[in-house]
Amino acid sequence: MNHHTGQLTSADGLSLFVQTWIGSDRPQGILLLVHGLGEHSDRYQNYVNYFAPRGYVLCAFDLRGHGRSGGRRVYVDRFQQYVNDLALLVAHIRSSYSSQKPFIMGHILGSLIALSYGLQHPDDIAGVIVTGIALRSAISIGDIPFSYWTIVLGHATFCVVVVYNNVLARLRRFGNSLIEASMDLGANGFQTFRHILLPHLSTALLAGGMLAFALSFDEVIVTTFTSGQQMTLPIWIFSQLTRPRDRPVTNVVAIVVILFTFIPILIAHRLTRDSGGAHL
Repeated sequence: MNHHTGQLTSADGLSLFVQTWIGSDRPQGILLLVHGLGEHSDRYQNYVNYFAPRGYVLCAFDLRGHGRSGGRRVYVDRFQQYVNDLALLVAHIRSSYSSQKPFIMGHILGSLIALSYGLQHPDDIAGVIVTGIALRSAISIGDIPFSYWTIVLGHATFCVVVVYNNVLARLRRFGNSLIEASMDLGANGFQTFRHILLPHLSTALLAGGMLAFALSFDEVIVTTFTSGQQMTLPIWIFSQLTRPRDRPVTNVVAIVVILFTFIPILIAHRLTRDSGGAHL
């Protein structure tokens, strides 16, 4: 696999960082990756590790104001600027592979950019793959009003994964001998779970819950997509960063948020380390 990096220049003169992974000189397909809000293209290495060895070409860029691209951090004058930047990426990859139309895969904000580009330039691409907006779509289709409960639902959806991964890591380190011994001694399934399995998983569940709280407490992206007119603390901080009105207050609140999220992570790390669980 070959990996190349470079720069594209936007219409208003910004430098956009772009990188390409070439899995084959005769690719099975071309996949353009468009990341989400507050992310960067390096976060999608798992897609590269899967598709590149299977003969695909992948290309990604950092959105303006993100990662190694230029521009004011996480800010854009008009949404169309994102779409125009994506058009540069499509032209860049098609200059090298003119015989194949690329697929565009976007995540959250990248999904909106990819869909907008697909609607404006349907003949330039083979298709659009979107992730991260299914929950909002389901809420809209169900005609459910956006409220604090939809925010809770959105946060619970991704927080469950955090707890699940923590518990799964503990289970993989837990042998079956104690469970088999409990069953051999006449305990039923519930008794074995209560007296053997649950005590062993208790610190993993607690650590996973603390990690989930830390991630949920300062989450902006999921909150933005599942909220209505509600103003949560992370959304308020984000609005202050893009259009500052009272910077000293914002700085103080940001420090408090960092402390509130750092302490649960530290406790979760100590819990899993001291109890022999998987390291974070």
